[in-house]
Amino acid sequence: MTTDPTVLVVGGGATGAGVARDLALRDVDVMLVDRDGLASGTSGRSHGLLHSGARYAEADLESAEECLAENRILKDIAGACIRDTGGLFVRLAEDDEDYFERKMAACKAAGIEVERLDGDEAREQVAGLSDDVVEAFRVPDGVVYPSRLVAANAADAEAHGAAVRPNTPVTDVTVSNERIDSVELGGDLDGTVRPEIVVNAAGAWAGQLAEMAGATVGMAPSRGVMVAVEYDDLGPVLNRCREPDDGDIIVPHEGEVVLGTTSVPVNDPDEYDRPDWEVERSVSECAAMLPSVADAPTVRTWWGVRPLYAPDEAGSDRRGISRGFTVIDHADEGVSGLVSVVGGKLTTYRRMAEVTADRVCARLDIDATCETATRRLPAVDETDRLDELVEQYGGANPTDSSTVGTATAVDE
Repeated sequence: MTTDPTVLVVGGGATGAGVARDLALRDVDVMLVDRDGLASGTSGRSHGLLHSGARYAEADLESAEECLAENRILKDIAGACIRDTGGLFVRLAEDDEDYFERKMAACKAAGIEVERLDGDEAREQVAGLSDDVVEAFRVPDGVVYPSRLVAANAADAEAHGAAVRPNTPVTDVTVSNERIDSVELGGDLDGTVRPEIVVNAAGAWAGQLAEMAGATVGMAPSRGVMVAVEYDDLGPVLNRCREPDDGDIIVPHEGEVVLGTTSVPVNDPDEYDRPDWEVERSVSECAAMLPSVADAPTVRTWWGVRPLYAPDEAGSDRRGISRGFTVIDHADEGVSGLVSVVGGKLTTYRRMAEVTADRVCARLDIDATCETATRRLPAVDETDRLDELVEQYGGANPTDSSTVGTATAVDE
């Protein structure tokens, strides 16, 4: 076993890796663990959208502004972990014209730069775009390669003294005198650590980890399907400009596009149905924007589970749950030393990590400021080296396996 860390971060997705990096840059002794390879949970099973904030602008202004701010930061610091494709919100003839106007006005209110296009102008931008598109507006969306993004964060954390341990599940948590006493780790490490603070960055599994410590996190996970099909040179991300629904986004990747998605509540983020109707509906709905995807060969299909936080959630429709994030200090429920970070988006992982690291440093009485908004991630201008890091930490995940290295993902 290694020396007991001051902080144990549980969950090797973007947020957990971001927390580990942020703390390591502040000279905090930190260990990052994940039960599988890094980014193998929600981060690496998304559609890979770098949000401009436009998707949330009219319903959740704060989340939209967070997305926009982090979008701009990642374009400065993340290099080949992202691709600046731009995006279009398109309105079909059957879609609500008033909603289109509200969406565009809300984007402007959030500070999102927009450019209005008529249907013909939109088709000039996107070959094969449906004749039913009557208007559109441009937004600064992009694409994230989460396997690379997480690997770059983990590598920088290690370079500054962190221990990064994939394939190391938490098997038990012991609480004594109302604080975390020890954490049992299995897998490759197989031993016990006694950190001063545990950061629960387990995403959709955050409730399960909290329960091990006798704490509560009100997760409301929701599954969604992604379908990658062969398609060259889409260009921008396509978003259907209507109330959020199934099959309303198409994300360009190299030699393919990812079609998505659905939103179906699940009780267990490991055990849930994967019905054919979700695949069929996503494809057919996306084909309303880009007709040729209906007959394009399928490359792979996968599901991801959104780590939605909604302690009072009782309904079955979870699309309306905020995509903002929450940091919870469980000292209030008698578990001092446990901090959970829940909710949020892949796009806002860095900000989530910053707020969490601020909270942890305050508990540890450490006076150090965050550097991650301006400090460029390592190896992001060297794709071969970046992809070597991906392999080192567990390999590429379904979202970006067509781009990252030579790894392939298994269809589900």
